[in-house]
Amino acid sequence: MEIADRMEDVPGSGTLEILSLANELEQKGEDVIHLEVGQPDFDTPTHIKEAAKAALEEGKTGYTSSAGTSGLRKTISGHLGKKGIERGVDEIIVTPGAKHSIFSSMSVCLDPGDEIIIPAPCWTYEGMVRIINAKPVFVEAPEENQFRISLEDIKENISSKTKMLLLNYPNNPTGAILGEETITSLLELSSDHDFWVLADEVYDEIIYEKEPESVASFSDYRDRIIYVNGFSKTYAMTGWRLGYTAGPEELISEMIKIQQNSTTCATSFVQAAGIEALQGPQDCVREMVSQYQERRDKILEGLNSIEGIECMKPQGAFYIFPNVKNLGRDSEELSKYLLKKAGVATTPGSAFGPGGEGHLRLSFANSLEKIEEALDRLKKALQE
Repeated sequence: MEIADRMEDVPGSGTLEILSLANELEQKGEDVIHLEVGQPDFDTPTHIKEAAKAALEEGKTGYTSSAGTSGLRKTISGHLGKKGIERGVDEIIVTPGAKHSIFSSMSVCLDPGDEIIIPAPCWTYEGMVRIINAKPVFVEAPEENQFRISLEDIKENISSKTKMLLLNYPNNPTGAILGEETITSLLELSSDHDFWVLADEVYDEIIYEKEPESVASFSDYRDRIIYVNGFSKTYAMTGWRLGYTAGPEELISEMIKIQQNSTTCATSFVQAAGIEALQGPQDCVREMVSQYQERRDKILEGLNSIEGIECMKPQGAFYIFPNVKNLGRDSEELSKYLLKKAGVATTPGSAFGPGGEGHLRLSFANSLEKIEEALDRLKKALQE
C-alpha cells in the first residue's frame, strides 16, 4: 500500500522534536528545564474548572451543534464586541482548538495551487497548507525592523494565485506586534488584490507595554477578515482544546461542513467552561500576564548578558527569540548541545521558517526560579 504523494511535502512539527528528545532524557533520570514548549505553566483557574464539573454533573456530555452551543457563541460575540469586533452568533464557530479553526479556514478558502502569504519567522503553519495542496509563500520580517513585515515585501510577493494573507500578532516566536498604520495598509492591499486576511490572535491578551489593535476591528474590511482565537494561552487551557473563528456568515457555514465531517463538535462540557472563562473574573489573566512580564524582563536581561547572544524585547506572547549567530553553530546543533550539556530545552530557530535560522526560541512560561537556573546553566555551557 502507498501513502498519498502530498504527504511527502508535509513537514512534521519542528517545535516538538526537541520536546521528544527532552522527554527521553528525563526518562533516563536527567534533570531538564523546559523552555521549548508553548504552554502556560499555570493551572487552569478554579472557577473555570468548577464550571466544567458543574456541566458534567448536569449531564452535558452529548453532542452539541457543530457550530458550538448558542450560549458560548453568544458569549464570544459579546466578548469580541468589547474589542471592537462586531460579529453575531451566526458569524462564529466553536472548534476543538484554535489549530482546527486555522486548518478549517484554510480548507474552506484555498484550492490546490492557491498561495497564502505568511510573514516569517512564524509558527508551523506550513504543514496545514501543504495538507490541502496549497502553497505557502514566506515573506521574511527582518530582525532589524523589530520582526515587523514590510508592506513593499508583501506587495512583491502578491500574485494572481494569492488567496490569503496570514497575520499572527502578537507573534510566535518573536513577540512582535503590528501598528495600526501597517494593519490598515495590509487590509487595503487585501481589498485591491481580493484575498482573505486570516488573523491568528491567540496571544492577544498576553501583551506588555502597548495594547495592539485587532486586525478584525477594522470594520471596513470585515467581509474579508477571518479572526481566530482560543482559550489555551489566555486561560491556561491548552489540554481543553477550545478555540473559535469569527468571520462572514457564508464562510462560517462552510466551516461547519468541515466540522460535521471531521470532529463533529467541540466537547460539550468544555464549552460550558469557555462561557465561564469569558464571563467570569479576569483578575487571573492579569496576574498571569504580570508574572510573564517579570519573567520576560529576567530572561531578557540574562540572555543579553551572555557573550555572543543578542535579544530584542518581545512586546507580547511568552517567547523570546535571541540572535545566536555569533556563537558559530546552526540553531538545531546549538539547541541539541544545550539540551545535552546544560539540560535546558530550547527550540531551534530553523523550525520557524525564513529568518528563523541563527536564533533560538525560549518560552518564559516557566517559573522565575527555573528561568534563573536555566540562565546559569546556559551561561556555563556556552562558556565551556
